[in-house]
Amino acid sequence: MLERLKAILQSRFGSAPELRAAPEGAETLAAMADRRVIRRYADRPVDPALLETLCAVALSAPSKSDLQQADIIIISDPAQRERLHALIPDNPWAREAPAFLVFCANNRRHRLMFEWRERPFVNDHLDAFFNASLDAGIVLATFLAAADRVGLGACPVSAIRNRAAEVSDLLGLPDHVFPVAGLGIGWPAFGGVLSPRLGLDVTLHRDRYDEAGLREKLADYDRRRRAVQPYAAQRHTERFGEAEEYGWSEDKTRQYSVPERAGFGAFVRGKGFRLE
Repeated sequence: MLERLKAILQSRFGSAPELRAAPEGAETLAAMADRRVIRRYADRPVDPALLETLCAVALSAPSKSDLQQADIIIISDPAQRERLHALIPDNPWAREAPAFLVFCANNRRHRLMFEWRERPFVNDHLDAFFNASLDAGIVLATFLAAADRVGLGACPVSAIRNRAAEVSDLLGLPDHVFPVAGLGIGWPAFGGVLSPRLGLDVTLHRDRYDEAGLREKLADYDRRRRAVQPYAAQRHTERFGEAEEYGWSEDKTRQYSVPERAGFGAFVRGKGFRLE
């Protein structure tokens, strides 16, 4: 199992820590490192009780100061799923995945407790939004890990934030509650693809942040990723043309050369958050 774990990490990062002995739980670590995004599903339903169990496991995740600022909405009504899909038509999983969830950040309960006790909410600033967002992200990540363990595949859908106001209205989200991501879930119809990640020498730091040689390291990553997972198409060729060597860094700069979710801050403020 040690060699399998190291081989997966090598494939993922281009290098692996020099473990000399298999740690306890090495099989679980290998499975977690080997996780893949699954966007194609078998024609097989997901047991609602299993889905609820996975939600309960996810909501067992750590929470900032025990504030528990994450909610999960299971979208099971076909008409509701159609309406959600209409808002994000380029993401068919809202309609076609066997199950679909929306993970929300919820700072409302916390504020209501102050209201009920007639006390001023003195921490009405950016941190309230940030903490709730992190709680929802941690719950989402925990759900993904739990789904993998039972053999389900999943595909996070951040595009719901492209239409955050409409999604919020559709789901009946009150002030201080907002959607963070959707998640398509089902039994995998294929094994998925292991996406190489940036090298550990880029994202793992010791004692202090270090970006020495970053440009060269990103170029190395571009070459490594092109070798095993080349992009099927280049973005925005009408603006940038066809690149001879098209890698991750070129794809990401092209992707974010187009404004995206520029109104999300206004939406969040409209939900009652002060972002100072």
